[in-house]
Amino acid sequence: MNLQGRNGRGMRALAVGAIAVSSALVLTACGSDDNSAANGVNEKKAAKNIECAGKGKLLASGSSAQKNAMDVWIKNYMAACKDVQLNYNPVGSGGGITQFTQGSTAFAGSDSALKPEEVAASKKICKGGQGINLPMVGGPVAVSYNLPGVDDLVLDAPTLAKIFDSKIKKWNDPAIKKLNPKADLPAKEIHPFHRSDESGTTANLGKYLGKAAPGDWKYPDEKAWPAKGGQGASGSSGVSAQVKQTEGAISYVELSYATSNDLSTAKLDTGASEPVEVSPENASKAIADAKVVGKGKDLALDLNYATKAEGAYPLMLVTYEIACDKGNKPESLDAVKSFLNYTASDFGQEVLVKEGYAPLPPEIAKKVRETVPTLS
Repeated sequence: MNLQGRNGRGMRALAVGAIAVSSALVLTACGSDDNSAANGVNEKKAAKNIECAGKGKLLASGSSAQKNAMDVWIKNYMAACKDVQLNYNPVGSGGGITQFTQGSTAFAGSDSALKPEEVAASKKICKGGQGINLPMVGGPVAVSYNLPGVDDLVLDAPTLAKIFDSKIKKWNDPAIKKLNPKADLPAKEIHPFHRSDESGTTANLGKYLGKAAPGDWKYPDEKAWPAKGGQGASGSSGVSAQVKQTEGAISYVELSYATSNDLSTAKLDTGASEPVEVSPENASKAIADAKVVGKGKDLALDLNYATKAEGAYPLMLVTYEIACDKGNKPESLDAVKSFLNYTASDFGQEVLVKEGYAPLPPEIAKKVRETVPTLS
């Protein structure tokens, strides 16, 4: 499974080892004849590893960051569970939570945990309960850029904050030159792109900049883009397309999108001995430092965005599935539990590395697997 890309964007299969997934699991993910992949599903293996329940249509929406993972999961699940038709609409985290709290979907995908007001809104739908956060997949957020002739770019949080706040406007700015003394940086205008829709990826970028560059990023870590300037594009696919076609562009996008669009990605100077490249392995080193801060069945995580650990890539996210702890719709409950049991399983997690994601640390995956069967 050699998916090595520009600037060290390799999808190393051994990334799974960084979070203590067994070597047998790694070998399975890397290409046995039974392996599930984005372009095909081994139905015998799916049937063996997925416990089906329920029937009919299952609707979900939300995070576009998890769309590529969802594509694989849905193919696997529907290959095994012929009685369930599952549709996931990547409308963005904010849109997904809104649709969930309006009762339009059975669950939502979000790149950030529910806020108190969103929990309150969920109680209208979750009769006798509330929406809870179930972490399902992790991954690095790549700083993607389009700058011909510059193949090894290093940036740090203060510089990124100033770029996205329109305070650094040229690629040959002294701050960028200091981080890249050997690079031939052109006097070109920087074109920063951000998500125009409400996005948990935007919120995670804000959390990273707020923690790692508090003196330069004064905005709240909201799903809606908070700063002035720059240009907006809808969804992860939208910002990826804009970076790909705009010389001088820079943006933030999940690694799977950067890889599939063959975008250059920057290393981050975190204060460690060497700048850190974006990879599932390096994101896993940062995610493993997360702590569960949710109460009861809620498994919201607190990520350490300001880590300076060697090789830890701090600009990462954990994407959640949002479901009711109690009060789920009876007609969809069995299918929801069946699907989420699969996505949190070893079989569900093992397919993610090839897609550029970092599987959940085993101890967190275990908590999810213990919680999903209790949904009611």
